[in-house]
Amino acid sequence: MANKTLSFRQIFNLNFGFFGVQIAYALQSANISRIFATLGADPHQLSFFWILPPLMGMIVQPLIGKWSDKTWCRLGRRKPYLLVGAIIAVLVMLLLPNAGSLNLNKAYVFLGLNSAMWFGLFSLIFLDTSINVAMQPFKMMVGDMVSEEQKAQAYSTQSFLCNAGSLFGYLFPIFFTWIGISNTAPEGVVPDSVIWSFYCGAAILILCVLYTCLNVKEMNPKEYAEFHGIEEKADKGGKTDNPGFIKLLAKAPKTFWTVSLVQFFCWAAFLFLWTYTNGAIADTCWGTSDVKSADYQAAGNWVGVLFAVEAIGAMLWAIAIPKFKTLRGAYVTSLILGAAGFASVFFIHNQYVLFLSFMLIGVCWGAVLSIPFTFVTNALSGNHIGTYLGLFNCAICLPQIVAAATGGGILKLIGGSQAAMFLVAAVLLLCGALAVGLIEERKNN
Repeated sequence: MANKTLSFRQIFNLNFGFFGVQIAYALQSANISRIFATLGADPHQLSFFWILPPLMGMIVQPLIGKWSDKTWCRLGRRKPYLLVGAIIAVLVMLLLPNAGSLNLNKAYVFLGLNSAMWFGLFSLIFLDTSINVAMQPFKMMVGDMVSEEQKAQAYSTQSFLCNAGSLFGYLFPIFFTWIGISNTAPEGVVPDSVIWSFYCGAAILILCVLYTCLNVKEMNPKEYAEFHGIEEKADKGGKTDNPGFIKLLAKAPKTFWTVSLVQFFCWAAFLFLWTYTNGAIADTCWGTSDVKSADYQAAGNWVGVLFAVEAIGAMLWAIAIPKFKTLRGAYVTSLILGAAGFASVFFIHNQYVLFLSFMLIGVCWGAVLSIPFTFVTNALSGNHIGTYLGLFNCAICLPQIVAAATGGGILKLIGGSQAAMFLVAAVLLLCGALAVGLIEERKNN
């Protein structure tokens, strides 16, 4: 790979759109369980609603990677997909929080879900699909345009901006409540504080994506080949080499698989965080499980504050990660601290003491967002990097699907305590820390 040093401003511009995309993702992760609980979902059903987002990611992101590897037009290679994903996400963000306001919840019930929940479910499918389409190009553009020596810095910058976006997304509901917008609503209707949060998130998303698209120029095919030191191989018919997913997986470097194993434990743990935090905090700190109560909605707002604390922890840790002597050392340390944060949630009943717990969870989150991609992209050549990163996303999506499918059963097994699911998540992160030992770290990391 050629050595082409980028300025900090270039790296910042390359990643800035992720700030807006992550606001949308943060609003989704912090409010989906709250929205569906408000629409009438049983706590034991909540994990099933989380199967669809990672399932769509497993389908969409490998395809986006494969298609964009073969794309070149006036807009660039990855940017066309970024724009399409952002536009669809904005449209869905205007619809999803209004599911309960359409007065559909009194209509027929099918498979245990009322009409409002079905509307919300299909909106969630489209929202997560579009977020995946908009999110993946940022990771690919770093792989495309950043040298190995700067990738740790680039992905750490991406992690910082990602968590800065999360900070805004998590705090929007409590901010709108503070300025006087209602945080309660009639039964089955999502509060206005949440609805306006999605509206503002949609506006910021499209502005940030446009900023990156206008300020980043992708390499043309010739420049890309020179930068990565590769040649397009053609067969007798003049067609370039375009292997399928199975063939590429068979040739994937060992690092791809060992990092994927660590990712399995990490993302299963965070799926439980997103699914059960609202119910857990409402129970342990507000002493209620009544989704119709003002206390439950207050707990929902506080979850946004805690997730904001998590984002601050991740932002600070993203600055610290490049200072570690080895990425493996940073990875292990991050997962162990995260496990301590998850476990402590079960024992703490003071909403303010939970700041410490979520700061530690944020340390883990900051590492999960940056370190794996540094390992994997440094182990890949320039050929098919988009496809490989799309396939690597399956290591993010599959554990979430497994955790979502088994979450209800695990919840019953441990007595129905949503707070106890944080102990399960802590054990998963410790398993991930042990699995880091299997990763072979390249010297130039």
